[in-house]
Amino acid sequence: MIIAIDGPAASGKGTLARRLAAHFGLRHLDTGLVYRAVAARMLDIGVPLEDAAEAEAVARDIDLGSLDRVALSVHEIGEAASLVAPMPAVRAVLRDRQRSFAMEGAGAVLDGRDIGTVVLPDATVKLYVTADIAERARRRTDEIRGRGTDADLMTVRADLERRDRRDTGRTVAPLTRARDAYLLDTTGMDIEAAFRTAVDIVNQASAERSRAVGGNA
Repeated sequence: MIIAIDGPAASGKGTLARRLAAHFGLRHLDTGLVYRAVAARMLDIGVPLEDAAEAEAVARDIDLGSLDRVALSVHEIGEAASLVAPMPAVRAVLRDRQRSFAMEGAGAVLDGRDIGTVVLPDATVKLYVTADIAERARRRTDEIRGRGTDADLMTVRADLERRDRRDTGRTVAPLTRARDAYLLDTTGMDIEAAFRTAVDIVNQASAERSRAVGGNA
């Protein structure tokens, strides 16, 4: 079983992906952290973030199984990752590595921006998780404050709006809903409600896929 989850920042897709992975006994990969890991490594070794050749080399060596969510969530690393992520060579390397990750063992849950459209177009089930901008800004502000850091709601909202424009407007693998992705709008939902809805969607999609395969046998 391969579950592909896409959506904008602070939509709840990461938490949902981790819950689904635990529920179905699958491995999980937050692909956004992979790009952050590449950027963090380049900052560590003092390589210019604009160096596409070096970024590609770093991308080949990143250990997908040991990504430190807390360390990689620093704002500066996120900004650095925004320079690395659009590089076609980097995306090509990581696309292949993410596909290999998904194909191992019983499957996996991957979340990001282009999983259902580019990385895993044949996933068992695809979800596009979203929420309105006001709700996403509130969630992200609460998350930042929960880590003991001060955050201004309007500043956070403006930052999310910039990220949305960047993610949907880039020429390489822009954020968009795959045609066969189930839309899950989590506005007004707590994580439990979103999780139950997502489990129902995955079970339904898996059953439909099994019937289709059986009918074509």
